[in-house]
Amino acid sequence: MTQNPFTAVFDAQRTAIEQSQNMTHDALEAQQTSLGAIADAVETSGAMFESNAEVTRGAVHAYFDAIEAGLPEGSANFDELRELVDEGFDSATEAQSQSLDAVVEAVEESEVAYEEFARSYAEVVDTSFDAYLDAHEQVEQNVTAVAENVEEAADEFDVSA
Repeated sequence: MTQNPFTAVFDAQRTAIEQSQNMTHDALEAQQTSLGAIADAVETSGAMFESNAEVTRGAVHAYFDAIEAGLPEGSANFDELRELVDEGFDSATEAQSQSLDAVVEAVEESEVAYEEFARSYAEVVDTSFDAYLDAHEQVEQNVTAVAENVEEAADEFDVSA
């Protein structure tokens, strides 16, 4: 292609368009990665909740053991209280686990849906950018042809006559 004053402008425009296309793909990937990170964070919080529940359950049992040890033998029985505490922690842990599982499942479903959306959107973006770049190239060819015609006409024009 012939160099003319507009070549640099068209090259800069083409580069900007291609960078915009790449940034669009990068943004889609970043959003997809963030959905995966959300699911991982929810799963991690579930494990932390379970660990915290076990530590707290152990502390409550240790508290009952300390009280029981301080009382005369056989004067108090904390077995029913321990069972009640265990049932409460089991229920809370199970409810929390089910809630977190539902959240993780919803996030994972959203991630799958987003992957499908992103794939379709990326195809549309690529098609649009390709069409725009084709049109841009055609405009550049037309401008180049006009510039060449003007240059040829100027060369043929004899100012001395």
